[in-house]
Amino acid sequence: MIRPRTLVTGGTRGIGAAIAHRLARAGHDLVLGYAHDDAAAELAEADVEAAGGGCTLVQTDLLEAGGVDRLFEAAGPLTGVVNNAGATFHIGSLAETPVEVIRKTIDLNLTSAILVARAAVRALSTAYGGPGGVIVNISSGAATKGSPGEYVQYAAAKAGIDALTLGLAEEVADQGVRVVGVAPGLIRTNIHADAGEPGRLDRVAPLIPMQRAGEPEEVADAVAWLMSDEASYVTGTTLRVAGGR
Repeated sequence: MIRPRTLVTGGTRGIGAAIAHRLARAGHDLVLGYAHDDAAAELAEADVEAAGGGCTLVQTDLLEAGGVDRLFEAAGPLTGVVNNAGATFHIGSLAETPVEVIRKTIDLNLTSAILVARAAVRALSTAYGGPGGVIVNISSGAATKGSPGEYVQYAAAKAGIDALTLGLAEEVADQGVRVVGVAPGLIRTNIHADAGEPGRLDRVAPLIPMQRAGEPEEVADAVAWLMSDEASYVTGTTLRVAGGR
């Protein structure tokens, strides 16, 4: 049996690293895209290999011209893509968010994700000579909550990801490609500290019906199921992993 080979963008930290580990346990070989953190990449590689998967690291910045093309050229043949790279960059009201931060947020979380999805279709679709496969777009619970006072520009970008999942799924359903989404809520990762509020988990967790933040592994389990044959009739939908909020 040919082992599945899956590309995970932003695959060396946080949710991406957890997804890579979970897919390795499920029998996947991994290609992990990352921008800058070599130390985290080496740890993720070792973790994937310890879980039984082969691992290829590809360093490329998706915000740079040609970054997506370089990633897919280095990745080689694939059976799946997890479109995960993203960041909030800032916490605050829209009026107080610098224009350059807004543009960077939209560029990474929406524009780059659309370009990754485009390249994924060209790599997977039977219309392009591919084997078929699965694209998982990582959205956010913010897409339907709006994140007022925190990062409405990020929420707007992730709402675009939900639309991408729906429309692209219908576009390629007859080309052997399923397109699905996962929308994490408040998850215990470094995204909060990176945006300038390391204590955000403690502040927001009481507002969640389950009264806690989620773990990256809980998101990874959802991704693994959506990529499996058990979800073979699932496409065009986004699964919320957000503790009821």
